[in-house]
This record gives sequence, structure tokens and C-alpha cells, in this order.
Amino acid sequence: MMTRRTAIAALAGCPLVAGSVSPRRIEQFKKLRFGMFVCWSFSTFSEKEWTPGIASVDYFKPTGFDPDQWVSTAKRAGMSYILMLAKHHDGFCLWDTRTTGRKVTRSPLGADVVAGVLKSCRKHGIKLALYFSEGDWTWPGAVDGKSGQGGSNPAQKKVQLKELLTGYGPIEFIWFDHAVGDGGLSHAETTAFVKGLQPDCLVGYNHGEASGDLRLGEMGHGSALDDLAGSGYNAKYAKGYSGYVAAEFTYPILGGNRRGTPQFSRWFYTRPEWNETVTPAEDIYRDYLGAVHHGNIFSLDVAPTRAGKLREIDVRTLEKVGRYVRGQIRLP
Repeated sequence: MMTRRTAIAALAGCPLVAGSVSPRRIEQFKKLRFGMFVCWSFSTFSEKEWTPGIASVDYFKPTGFDPDQWVSTAKRAGMSYILMLAKHHDGFCLWDTRTTGRKVTRSPLGADVVAGVLKSCRKHGIKLALYFSEGDWTWPGAVDGKSGQGGSNPAQKKVQLKELLTGYGPIEFIWFDHAVGDGGLSHAETTAFVKGLQPDCLVGYNHGEASGDLRLGEMGHGSALDDLAGSGYNAKYAKGYSGYVAAEFTYPILGGNRRGTPQFSRWFYTRPEWNETVTPAEDIYRDYLGAVHHGNIFSLDVAPTRAGKLREIDVRTLEKVGRYVRGQIRLP
């Protein structure tokens, strides 16, 4: 019988084969236009964006898990994909990985979240994309809670990516977060590894060495591919790189995140004082129009609660956005 260690070693041997993105695939990708970025993990319970210092997976204890509500809401909003957080910097995996016991199937929830989201996506005709933190505070050399110090474990990074890319169907794109480092595998190597598994999967990096084919835009907005104004925090890293074929931008639905206003909130939101705080549907729709105009895709972060459901105010707002998208109502 193959042990977990030998299985990991075998999976990590996947060759670094680069791929290219065809013009047809690029145009197909741009038609995604609008999707829901789902952030749900330890930080849902900490009231902080980053959540270091957690030793037990029992920390993740939602009272419910309703991916069908998430995906059906996205569908009504006129969205075409879900961008699901698979692993944040704390190393907690939202799928049933073989690489670590620090995973959702060993938490009180006891369910493979990525698999559940995929099932709902297929039911509603929605595509799946993944967020993945490259570094991991549980890896060798990491400093728990520190930016840029997510340790080094290139073999495990590759195995985790292979599990996701071979076990959960076609992945439209991967949103790599470089906030705590590259995990010991450079961006060029990471891109080639992904392409060796799924050539049509677009690859983007939030900060760090420019690579891949998707320009990410944390706190960005719609813009032409050669106009880095829309790439938000990532602009300085994207400068001078010519490999992008498409652009994405993202921000949270929680209010106070629009351009020109203070950013007081983040991607996971659970504090009671934020219960009625939301970006107006009209502002979201205007950014949707910007994405369509420039051929970008727009990933709107909508975070589930500790009960595993979207907030009622978010659902109402998204349903109104959907009416704008379908032309049922018009901007004032």
C-alpha cells in the first residue's frame, strides 16, 4: 500500500511543462465577465483578515454549509463563475488534501468545501476558479503571521496544486496570493507546473515576480490590458511584463472599499457593526460595465457567515445587480 509520504512524492514529480493560451481560449475567458469571490476560512471566525496562531482545525466551526445558496445567488446576480478560496496563509485547506491534517474534512464541519462548491457550480452551470496562498505559515522557515515569511515547501505546494487541478474538474483560472511568499517554487516554475496539468487554466499572481497570463487587480477596476491603473495594488509588479492576455480586478462587496473612499474592511467580514454595510448595487453594476467595456473579468468578494450562508443584505444587493445586468432596470 502506498503511504501518504510516497503518494506525495509521486504527485510532486509532475513535469514542469509550459503551455500557451489560444486566441479562442482568451475570447472564451473574457466572456466570463463577472464572478463571486468566496472567502471562507479561519478568518471568518477571527474578525481579522489574517489569522495566525491557530493550532487546531476545530477553530473552523461553521454551523452550516450552503454552497447551493452561494452559487444560486451568483447565478441570479448575472455571474458566471465562483472564485473559491482553497487555502489561505494559515495553511488550512478547504479540500480533502492528502498533504496535511490541517484540512476542512478534519474540522467540525467534516465536509470537502471545494467539492461541495464544484457540485453546486455544475448544478447551476457556473464555472470554478481557485484562490491559493503560495506560502504557508506552517511550512519550514515560516514566521507565523508575518508578511513575506510563509516558509518553503515546493514539493507540497506542487502536490496541493496537483490535487486541485486533477481532482476538481476544469479550473478557469488560479488567483495566486504572494502575500507571504512563493512557498519555495518561483512564479515561473509555478506557472509551468499549472500549465502542465491544465493548459487552458489562466494563471495570475497578486504581487511578486510577474508571470502567468492573467493580470490580477486587488482593489482595482476595469481598464485596458496595457493600462495598469486598473490593477490596484498589483500595478508596480505588473509594470513592464508583456505576458498578460487578460485582466481581472476584485474588491469586497462590504462598503467602504470603493475607489476614493477609505478601505476599512477586508475580505472576511463578521463584525456586527458591518451587518448593514454594503456597496450599492449601482456602484457594482458600473464596475461590471467597466469590466465588459475593457474585456476584463470582475471578481466581487462576497463572504459567507459563520452559519455558512451569505448575508441577506448581500443577497438582496446581488439580486438587484442581476436585474441591472439583465436590463430589467436601468441606472438613474
